[in-house]
Amino acid sequence: MQGVTIEVRKLSELKHPERNARMHPDKQIHELVRSVDDFDLTRLPVIDEEGTIWIGNGLCRALKEMGKTEVHCIVKRGLSKRELEKMMYADNRIFDLGVDDMSAFEDFVASLDDDDLDVPGYEEELLRSMRASAEEIDDILSEYGIIPDERKEQIKAAGETYRQEAEQREKAPEAKVEPETEEGGSFIICPRCGEKIWL
Repeated sequence: MQGVTIEVRKLSELKHPERNARMHPDKQIHELVRSVDDFDLTRLPVIDEEGTIWIGNGLCRALKEMGKTEVHCIVKRGLSKRELEKMMYADNRIFDLGVDDMSAFEDFVASLDDDDLDVPGYEEELLRSMRASAEEIDDILSEYGIIPDERKEQIKAAGETYRQEAEQREKAPEAKVEPETEEGGSFIICPRCGEKIWL
């Protein structure tokens, strides 16, 4: 018989499916931890009656990293393994079909204070750059591609060294290949230092 209940389960007793539909990189887990810290749970993991997590694997991993021991779960009963797999893939795909309203997001970012740019899932630098005025953006762009004086000197010195080495190569005599010697081999004489290099 199919049914749905909400139950508290121990995280240590929950299992991951043999193959999860979504991978959860460390960065996502870190952001999930930040989100739970700020807002507590905003959705519940979905498990079957045997404790396999079909939706919310990343969230459960984040909760474990936070030292949590229990979580409220939506428990689905009476579904076949195929139905549970379909539910997992459908949940991920349907979430992906949503489209962000960038105008609403830009309005939200504009409404934040400069000291209130800590939003889980977003880099603070990105939010700060979205709040930059036209003048600040012009200043950033005007500095793009400018080489610091110290770096200019390093580039000049490297260029001078390269020029001198090229001149030395042009003035150096051709390397000479000598006939075989009593050692039974041949050698060339280095045009720079005059040393024999055995071949």
